[in-house]
Amino acid sequence: MPDLRTNTGGIQSPNPFWLASAPPANSGLQVQRAFEAGWGGAVWKTLGVTIQNVSSRFGAHTIRGVKGAGFTNIELITDRTLEINLREIAETKRLFPKNPIIVSLMVETEEDWREIIKKSIDAGADGLELNFGCPHGMCERGMGSAVGQEPTLNERITSWAVRYSTVPVLVKLTPNVSDIIPHGLAAKRGGAHGVSLINTIKSIIAVDIDRFVLEPRVALLSTNGGYCGAAVKPIALHMVASLAREKRFGLPISGIGGICNWRDAVEFMLLGASTVQVCTEVMLRGYGVVEDMIDGLEEYMRTHNFSTIDQLVGKAIPSFSEWGNLDLNYETVAKINADTCIGCQLCVQACHDGAHQCIHPEEGTRVPRIDESECVGCNLCEIVCPVPSCIEMVQVNNSHAPASWNDFVTDGKKLRPKKGVH
Repeated sequence: MPDLRTNTGGIQSPNPFWLASAPPANSGLQVQRAFEAGWGGAVWKTLGVTIQNVSSRFGAHTIRGVKGAGFTNIELITDRTLEINLREIAETKRLFPKNPIIVSLMVETEEDWREIIKKSIDAGADGLELNFGCPHGMCERGMGSAVGQEPTLNERITSWAVRYSTVPVLVKLTPNVSDIIPHGLAAKRGGAHGVSLINTIKSIIAVDIDRFVLEPRVALLSTNGGYCGAAVKPIALHMVASLAREKRFGLPISGIGGICNWRDAVEFMLLGASTVQVCTEVMLRGYGVVEDMIDGLEEYMRTHNFSTIDQLVGKAIPSFSEWGNLDLNYETVAKINADTCIGCQLCVQACHDGAHQCIHPEEGTRVPRIDESECVGCNLCEIVCPVPSCIEMVQVNNSHAPASWNDFVTDGKKLRPKKGVH
């Protein structure tokens, strides 16, 4: 049986699946139900000065009939009092001593940080997560992404938290920056034990085209919100991997952003995350989604001969390189499996209108013909094909030695003539 136990910056967990700091971790009863369902840990919804939220506050993006493929919120931190939250943290910790509770925090002054950190730890927090990512409402008050976008502030406030904390401190980074590395390094300079990322992306989810008002609508106004859900996963993967491969960084990572199933979780782990946090999928489908995540991860580890989570973490990082290092002489072409092709011709349309005009309908058969002399191996046909594995990209032995753009610039290595150029 694979060992799913994890250690992220000193926070130990029975498995790598945590609730992210969000509505599913807003109360003691919720977190307790989550732990009963199998979640390894929970990041409590952000504590701070009590605020008042608006109504309505959620919005969703539908992509080709999939509701909630992208999700947004204009909700702020908890609107429940600090005293109630601390009491419920203590009760939940008493009932579930083996499941880590990480308390998310967001306040202003050094004295505020000192006081709320002490209260959180006294209540039983196993770790702290500094919310430097909220892209709406709180940043206008000098908190959230207003801190996360300024490395100097990030480092300073992180150092305050580390000074006053007796438990590990994670810094939650905002994706609303051009380069995540300076912000991860700032957290490290401040003494953080690890980071979590990504927080939500500043966005407008939709416009009501009859009322001419942004969504989600609050009377006749709205504002930008925080974008999350399945659609943000590629952005989150890039930022996690960018920090994981940065030699100057070297801190543990808790990955967040579009994790819907065990496969998503494995991708984050292979790119450097030792734990993963989930919000939107729980909001859409409930705490029970963790059962499939755990089962899928265990089966993946068995079939790939991984006995511990640490063996997965960062395993794909060596494959993450710069474009200039890619082999320009590596060549693939598309191959269609005639036995499984259903003749939908979607690959023909996509290739002719969006790629290199190398797939053609063939008279007398449902199976299109591929002109391999013109195929550049772009993958578009494989992407649009509705039949799994019907189209595959197959490597061609073209007798050209490997050569990258950097090789060409520095050594003058020969690049093969390009196909598909008319």
